[in-house]
Amino acid sequence: MQFGPDLDWLKRVMPRGLYGRAVLILLLPVFTLVLVVTVMFLQRHFEDVTRQMTRSVAREIGFVAQSLDGGPTRDAAQQEATYVARNLDLQLDVPGEPVSDSRVFYDVSGRIVADELRDQLPGLRAVELGDLDRVRLGMLGTDGSYTLSFKRERVSASNPHQLLVLLGFTAALMTVIAGLFLRNQLRPIKRLAQAADSYGKGRLIPYRPGGAVEIRSAGAAFLDMRNRLERLAEQRGMMLTGISHDLRTPLTRLQLSLSMLSPEIEPDEGEIAAMRRDVEEMSAMVNAFLAYARDVAQDGEAETVALLPFVQRIIEDAGRAGHRIALHAPGVSPSDRATFRPDMLRRAIENLIGNAVRYGDETRIELGLTRRALRIAVEDDGPGIPEDRHEEALRPFSRLDPGRSRNRGEGAGLGLAIAADAARHLGGQLRLTRSADLGGLRAEIAFPR
Repeated sequence: MQFGPDLDWLKRVMPRGLYGRAVLILLLPVFTLVLVVTVMFLQRHFEDVTRQMTRSVAREIGFVAQSLDGGPTRDAAQQEATYVARNLDLQLDVPGEPVSDSRVFYDVSGRIVADELRDQLPGLRAVELGDLDRVRLGMLGTDGSYTLSFKRERVSASNPHQLLVLLGFTAALMTVIAGLFLRNQLRPIKRLAQAADSYGKGRLIPYRPGGAVEIRSAGAAFLDMRNRLERLAEQRGMMLTGISHDLRTPLTRLQLSLSMLSPEIEPDEGEIAAMRRDVEEMSAMVNAFLAYARDVAQDGEAETVALLPFVQRIIEDAGRAGHRIALHAPGVSPSDRATFRPDMLRRAIENLIGNAVRYGDETRIELGLTRRALRIAVEDDGPGIPEDRHEEALRPFSRLDPGRSRNRGEGAGLGLAIAADAARHLGGQLRLTRSADLGGLRAEIAFPR
């Protein structure tokens, strides 16, 4: 059941594009304003002002008519009326040429002039307004008919259309200027739509946010979303490549060990233990890959957390695992709080701690807090990472020194990648530098407070 009028026809005639609708929104108030001003101008200027001017002239014409009808003789009355008319800038002709009612169709004020003169002058018989520069009146007096004429500008404003023309021209000019400005404002939206449509079809085109603040924010959000999707696609490919590459070695060893087994010979305990280690290694790798995939796809709510107790709990948990970690937090009190996703930040710090204790003997966490930002750095005294390989170290499944990894503990090359992704999800970034105090790697997570 439908309530109210059916407006489907309005949807069909309305423009479908954003530019067309914006132009309509722009032009409708402009033309409405022009229409209202025009109506008010016609009512106030053409009617009220014209009536006042016409009444003033009508009183002068009435005075001439009284002079013509009130003299002692016809000649004396005519001479007196001619003198009065001349002083009032009126032309009196007795009897004068015949006058008939006439008015051009576009003479808006002529109707008001004629009606007002008929109301004010009882002896008026005809009003001739065919000439826009002059008005001729056919009058009837006691001694017969006569004519009176005067300039049209005395009863109506000269060139009254000028205001309307100026108003229309100004409205049209401002509409063109506003249309050009609106087109420039809509161009960034079109470029954003083209970039999104192209990306939906599998094509990447260059895009840079521009335009108003809201459009820039939408463009930056689109770029961030596109970069995340590209990073997820890259990480998925790298994950498959990493799984196939890292599992190949233990699988090969396991196949060789199984091929050497014989039903007639009792298997060696050392060989069985080696195969068990290969299985455990593959299980650890698969669990690491799944953990990374979970961290990439995770979604949680941000919470306001007391920062110092949060970091101290992470250090206490690491201490139960046998790791000694020092905390350096100058200027940070237990009451200082920050808003972030605790589970994500905890996993990032734990991964950085895992890397630090794997390659170093001494680990330290430095905590810094400003009015707008939060900074957490994990430092170690290990060999560190060369500066030209920092970007490579942040990529998932990247192990810069596999031989060293074998000596110091197994890893899938995901610790720094998980921390970097967590920093990006928190709105910040992970920076790798050399520790000035310990000499090893310094991994610092910084994000808005």
